[in-house]
Amino acid sequence: MDPSLPVIAEELLQEIQKSFRETSQISDELLLALRFVFGTSVVPALDLVDRQSVTRFVSPSGRAVYQVVGSSGKLYTCYASCHFCNCPAFAFSVLRKGDNVVCKHILAIYLSRAIGACQEQSISDQQLTALLLPEEK
Repeated sequence: MDPSLPVIAEELLQEIQKSFRETSQISDELLLALRFVFGTSVVPALDLVDRQSVTRFVSPSGRAVYQVVGSSGKLYTCYASCHFCNCPAFAFSVLRKGDNVVCKHILAIYLSRAIGACQEQSISDQQLTALLLPEEK
């Protein structure tokens, strides 16, 4: 996980990872705790995890970026290391209003990693650059 998340969120994600390894499921108690910590982002994030919408792209240089296929089908590029997503909800609810710790896309990344459901794809450094700096149309 990531040490810059609030401690309670980090501990909760670690508990989910441990529990999932042992039981292959997330208990109702942990789901309630998720809802308490992450608010209304939980159900949509779990839906993204169920749909295997999270892909981690890794280049030979070791750099990595995530892409999440949103519920509308749009691709969002996310940086888990700094908890950033380019979706409108992140800009409004996380950055502007401060209502949420992360958006549903970032939460889906953490949950996918915790339960081992994150897809991984190796790409070249040039391909990674294209993901990070898409050409404007």
